Amino acid sequence: MLFMVSEYSLTMNSIRKPPPHPQEKSRTSANQRQASLINAAASLFAANGFTGTTTKRIAKAAGVSEALLFKHFPTKQALYTAILEEKAQYSGLREAVEDAAKKQDDGRLFTLLASYRIRRGADPTLFRLLLFSALEGHEMSDMFFQQQYQAFHDLLASYIRRRIEDGAFRMVDPLLAARAFFGIIVHHRLLHDVYGLPMHLTHEDTVAEYVSLFLGGLVRQLPHS
Repeated sequence: MLFMVSEYSLTMNSIRKPPPHPQEKSRTSANQRQASLINAAASLFAANGFTGTTTKRIAKAAGVSEALLFKHFPTKQALYTAILEEKAQYSGLREAVEDAAKKQDDGRLFTLLASYRIRRGADPTLFRLLLFSALEGHEMSDMFFQQQYQAFHDLLASYIRRRIEDGAFRMVDPLLAARAFFGIIVHHRLLHDVYGLPMHLTHEDTVAEYVSLFLGGLVRQLPHS
């Protein structure tokens, strides 16, 4: 039996996996270079702004030539779009928010929106990019607003409007209410991601407190009998 096991082991050890196909290996290398370029560009833009970052610096930081950078991203627009797709991933969030809206689960809906940005491990790069793009009048600011922010802003405003009509929320301006809630999130990120103010509560407790405070001002109080 020992001999048979040893023979089997030797036979299995002698079988080697075929080397990867050249095209597959090439695709992997290309994807890795593209990811490296995106990360290098995002980090430099977040640290130095858009006017202070050249394609030469991006290529150098990624360890490639400028020619290779332009091969992956022929235009600046292509690079900005790739950065947003990489850094502003909302996979599953919209579906979860829409599901909470259908169930009229106020707490869950507001918690989902807040906790997506106020959570442990959240990447501060995107927030810094947005600040630079807005201050410099950069096109990425409009791209982000149209592709990412506006969808959730409009969704929240519509939800608040419906809850007012249902009599669950008191009479407020839905657009201003939606802006106010997102304003809480943005101000939190400004304090902790830009100014470096330490958090005195956990991310979960912070979100719960913000949601409680905000909904406390929205929910219609029934008159006492």
